[in-house]
Amino acid sequence: MVRLKDIANRAGVSVMTVSKVMRNAPDISAATKARVKVLAQQMGYVPDSTAQSLRTRTSRLLGVVVTSLTDPILSRVLLALEERAYESGFEIILTQTLDREEREEAAIQRLLARRVDGLFISPVYRLKPEAPIYQILQARGTPVVILGNNAPFCRQFVAVGADDLLGGYAATQHLLQLGHKRIAFFTGPHASPWAHERFEGYRRALRETGLDVDDRLVFQAGQTIDDGAKAALQFMNESADATAIQAVNDLVAIGCANTFLDQGVKIPQELSLIGFGNILTSEYFRVPLTTVRQAKFRLGSAAMEVMLKMIGGERGEPKRLKAEIAVRASTGTPRLGPLIPSPAT
Repeated sequence: MVRLKDIANRAGVSVMTVSKVMRNAPDISAATKARVKVLAQQMGYVPDSTAQSLRTRTSRLLGVVVTSLTDPILSRVLLALEERAYESGFEIILTQTLDREEREEAAIQRLLARRVDGLFISPVYRLKPEAPIYQILQARGTPVVILGNNAPFCRQFVAVGADDLLGGYAATQHLLQLGHKRIAFFTGPHASPWAHERFEGYRRALRETGLDVDDRLVFQAGQTIDDGAKAALQFMNESADATAIQAVNDLVAIGCANTFLDQGVKIPQELSLIGFGNILTSEYFRVPLTTVRQAKFRLGSAAMEVMLKMIGGERGEPKRLKAEIAVRASTGTPRLGPLIPSPAT
């Protein structure tokens, strides 16, 4: 391993001078800096990040805790975080929780042991009002940015996410403007605040039009393609008379659309469908999906801006990014008469 002393001996300068060159200190001439840096590169010198961390009391590391590395929404957020971190001289340590509380706590503890300068967390949502690991983070004063919606157990931290309520509202308004009155809603996980906000947007849009939520048109669907398929089967078994379905996210929408199409239901001629998220698959699905577009990359960039302010000692402010409708082929005017599936071709 090449040491500062080795470079100093080769360059004919002091170890202190080499150290200052590596820190780009202003009291060293440009010529000396250039000569020492060339020598360091030729000798294969790699700075000791641990020593630098002890000296500066910063690690230049940022921890990112997400529910799943395969989440199609978070993948774009992560891309933005990594790019902005690189530009700002930070490195990212990434871990996933698989939506399990015990794994989330272990991941956060490990990142704290690495002395990260800040944490981005997509939480494992729970109904409990408190979570010990988040109380530990608050007590330590670690800068934390919540990726998504706040919940009671993590409300003490700054959150950056999409405006799910207005997004849900806009989705319902789109269907109402097409003439739909009987709109079913495929809901998400009970503990997830983003699912509740999207449903609240649906409820508000209906109420403003003088319509009430019909409990017979609300189906528990979760958040995966399989969940959407199961909810669609329940919808058909109960002979729900809706002319449109608003799904809590794109995966649920794709799952239920596959089921309907396989049963011979024409989308949108017989049943309109709208999702939420604008994942890549939605645009290239069997019937391109109308959905609510989330600014995923912009969300990651905004989260990094907040984090850098907090690391710099400034106050972090929460941000809710606007979500807009991406109109594609899966929504149209309501059908006339009952839904009668025809044999799939």
